Amino acid sequence: MKTIKKLDTVLFTTKGQVVIPAWLRKAFSIEAGSKAVVQATPEGILLKPITRHTIAKLHGILKRKAGEKPLAEEWAEHRRVETELEEGRSGRNRA
Repeated sequence: MKTIKKLDTVLFTTKGQVVIPAWLRKAFSIEAGSKAVVQATPEGILLKPITRHTIAKLHGILKRKAGEKPLAEEWAEHRRVETELEEGRSGRNRA
């Protein structure tokens, strides 16, 4: 998506809710029930919409190459190593 330079203002309700202007909802394919990631940045609050369009763009990003371990197997191995490291740290603290 192109960089959008247009500015707009919004009001916060007593519950901290805001209404995203219609032109931004349309530009980012935000529909009723859409979710967003909220992040604190040095410039302020950043809202990153999670929409069908966003998810479709990410489809296949974790696809494994031929011959690689399945992601579940690789994750299980990672967790096993992490557990061993944690147990090693705990053992040193007890001695």
